[in-house]
Amino acid sequence: MDFDEVVRRRRMVRSYDPDRPITPELVDKIVRHGLRAPSAGFSQGWSFLVLTSAEDRALYWSSTADGSGNGGWLERMRAAPLIIVALSNKSAYLDRYAQPDKGWTDRDEARWSAPYWDIDTGFAALLMHLTAVNEELGSCFFGLPAVRVEAFKEAFGVPAEFHPIGALTIGYPAADKRSPSLRRGHRPVVDVVHHGRWASSDEI
Repeated sequence: MDFDEVVRRRRMVRSYDPDRPITPELVDKIVRHGLRAPSAGFSQGWSFLVLTSAEDRALYWSSTADGSGNGGWLERMRAAPLIIVALSNKSAYLDRYAQPDKGWTDRDEARWSAPYWDIDTGFAALLMHLTAVNEELGSCFFGLPAVRVEAFKEAFGVPAEFHPIGALTIGYPAADKRSPSLRRGHRPVVDVVHHGRWASSDEI
């Protein structure tokens, strides 16, 4: 698929065909494309928990359930044959930038203007999301309930230093419902993009 077409067709899909599995080769391709994401200092402080079996997927949903219900969209997502949880490791970045070639002599987190361990892991998740679109699959990125993070980590034996920034459901799309949030529409380009200096739309 042409890249412009991939970007144009990119959206969050919440309904999946439960009778169409994803081949192991395609799962591997999606994950490997995630590994092509940029990372500060080539720290690569990420890991991805890939869940394909019915048992593992059921454990994911039960360990992250927060009792809020979340309406029909969450129930539709449970049909996805693939879940990929993206996890970041802050310590990998603090260790990397304390090495001699980076010029810092300590692991002081205050040096960082933004949490690049989470940003880079998000880049990787986006590459996997776009790969799914290119393969004519549906995909949705969503966060784990904060109160269920420790239960999720315990259920899957995730090491303490890794933190889940979100999960991707992936599968062949089924008839979907548009999110009511889309009624908000895209913000005008003039309100978002600032050339040369910050300016409001009424100044342009």
